[in-house]
Amino acid sequence: MEAQKKTRKPIKLASKSEHVEYFMPMLENFADHGELNEVVKNCVGKACDLLDSGVSLYPNDFRREHEAALVHAEYEACTDDELQALGMTFSLAGRMMSSRSFGKVIFFHLMDRSGTLQCYAEKAVLGEEAFASFKTLDVGDIVGVTGGLFRTKTGELTLRCDTVRLLSKSFRALPDKHSGLTDVESRYRQRYVDLIMNPRARDIFRKRSRIVREFRRFMEQKGFMEVETPMMHAIAGGATARPFVTHHNALNMDLYMRIAPELYLKRLIVGGMERVFEINRCFRNEGIDTRHNPEFTTCEFYWAYATYEDLMDLTEQLFAHIAREVCGSTIVSYQGKEIDLTPGHWTRMSYHEALEKIGGHSPEFYNDMEAVRAYLREHGERYMESEGIGKLQSRLFDLDVEEKLVQPSFIYAYPAEISPLARRNDENPEITDRFEFFICGCEYGNAFSELNDPVDQRLRFEAQVEAKANGDEEACPLDNDYLRALEFGMPPTAGEGIGIDRLTMLLTDEPSIREVLLFPLLRSEA
Repeated sequence: MEAQKKTRKPIKLASKSEHVEYFMPMLENFADHGELNEVVKNCVGKACDLLDSGVSLYPNDFRREHEAALVHAEYEACTDDELQALGMTFSLAGRMMSSRSFGKVIFFHLMDRSGTLQCYAEKAVLGEEAFASFKTLDVGDIVGVTGGLFRTKTGELTLRCDTVRLLSKSFRALPDKHSGLTDVESRYRQRYVDLIMNPRARDIFRKRSRIVREFRRFMEQKGFMEVETPMMHAIAGGATARPFVTHHNALNMDLYMRIAPELYLKRLIVGGMERVFEINRCFRNEGIDTRHNPEFTTCEFYWAYATYEDLMDLTEQLFAHIAREVCGSTIVSYQGKEIDLTPGHWTRMSYHEALEKIGGHSPEFYNDMEAVRAYLREHGERYMESEGIGKLQSRLFDLDVEEKLVQPSFIYAYPAEISPLARRNDENPEITDRFEFFICGCEYGNAFSELNDPVDQRLRFEAQVEAKANGDEEACPLDNDYLRALEFGMPPTAGEGIGIDRLTMLLTDEPSIREVLLFPLLRSEA
């Protein structure tokens, strides 16, 4: 960068204003990044002219009293005579998204968070000086307007401006309104531009907000209390995943970004809180694809004196409630498929039954370790020699079952080997009282009757420690404080975690998790 500064050509502007020097650091940055062009220079020149005439580029004394959508909702049905008879002055603020000049009049569209409204500025009304200043404004500038409503000859509801004020100057040109911001990476990297130009993006995140709100409302109506647990952990537990590591200087200790809140939430069950939930951010140091982002949002909830079967019923009710409130129906469309979320329409099938009926594998095959290994090798799937039959079966499930689970499906009775925190089944201790549920070939949640036997939990932690020593980087560590909590006694409990990002993908019909995250993780621009 220093070398660039030494060889940079002097930046020349047509304007001779004394304010030009103020904008030089910004212009030099544009130049350093190859972004300096005539559009930027013209914007700066206009800004200097405005400052010379005493117009502030960033005033803060305009008060908005109305929004575009509310104006449309209340007055769209009015005739022009009725609008004229209102005698009301409206005050709106937003971004200029278009501008059409016809000499002494200008039509432009103003966009706020709710929508857009056409505005009409006339020299005879604004006055010569104010109209001249307004003509220097650019599409992308943020303005405040006041005036009354009327209808144009084409019948469009329009605000006739008594005043127009610049509230914030824009120095970068918006993308072409017809093509918008089409480059996918640019949309994610410059989400602020995407939100300006893309109504679909704005709608997705409005829906996401409603989904979270309805999730919270449903849980509270069921008697669950919202809590907050730490995001930095001394021990990375509660899930099988690789953590992010950070360091606390004052305590001189390494900490891990939360991979799951599970063990802290179950400590609260021990403490007698009985029904708790947390809508939380989790962090896993793993790959990025259309379904995974290293930083993601889940809701985990724990219910004392309940079982995993109770959670199946609750999950059906939850998804139906959110779908009705957000989409208007329990039947939603996702990537060309009609998905029925109506309670009672969900499939329930055991893990090994799914391997047989959906995966097409016999018990003799999926219980034969060498046969499964050979099959995985044949299909290019990697595994570790230390993995037991339960782990190998999970790879078989991922390969041949998961993508075929299109309609909502609960798969239960997972092997104990891959369920280190779940309660063993009373009739068959090799499996657990656990389920995961899938929609359109994607896992949406994980739940189980919790293991509350501290001795069994210790033994399974120790098995995980051994697995980690044998190369399994995702294995759970031993958490002595959590074991101590169990030794005080935890009531029979069921717990579940549901991915908020994936639920949002489903209810907004988006195939990529990046579309439902405001700022997904991307490679450095450099």
